[in-house]
Amino acid sequence: MDIEQLETNFRELQARVHPDRHVRASDMDQRLAMQWASRVNEAFQTLREPLRRANYLLGLRDHDTGLESNTAMPVEFLMAQMELRESVADARESGNEMALDTFRAGIATEMKSEYAQLATLIDVQADFASAANLVRQLMFQQKLLSEIDDALAAVVD
Repeated sequence: MDIEQLETNFRELQARVHPDRHVRASDMDQRLAMQWASRVNEAFQTLREPLRRANYLLGLRDHDTGLESNTAMPVEFLMAQMELRESVADARESGNEMALDTFRAGIATEMKSEYAQLATLIDVQADFASAANLVRQLMFQQKLLSEIDDALAAVVD
């Protein structure tokens, strides 16, 4: 996805529908402008963030990712996540900023590759079941990145 083009399109649409452009319009037209501005902003937020975008695209193809109900994950993946979380907790406890940075960089690199794989699964292979599984995996990893960021903030302070 071309993020620059997405941002350009967003700014152009927001400029057209922004409520400030409709201050002299009727009350109904002002409300419509507010609703359109809200929808454009919501669409931009969804398309800008890779996991939200993937979840949305899968939904358009009537394929539920099961984020709320399907917690089944490969055992190897779950074990690796548990080990990483323990390592992050240990690094946080000992104040090891370098270890936290290393964990974060490794996960971020892995996720970057998985985002590319996700795009291929959805756009090229139309393998929506595998894409849904990968979305759930990436959600776990995103949460771990947040935990690492929290640990880094605690260690640095």
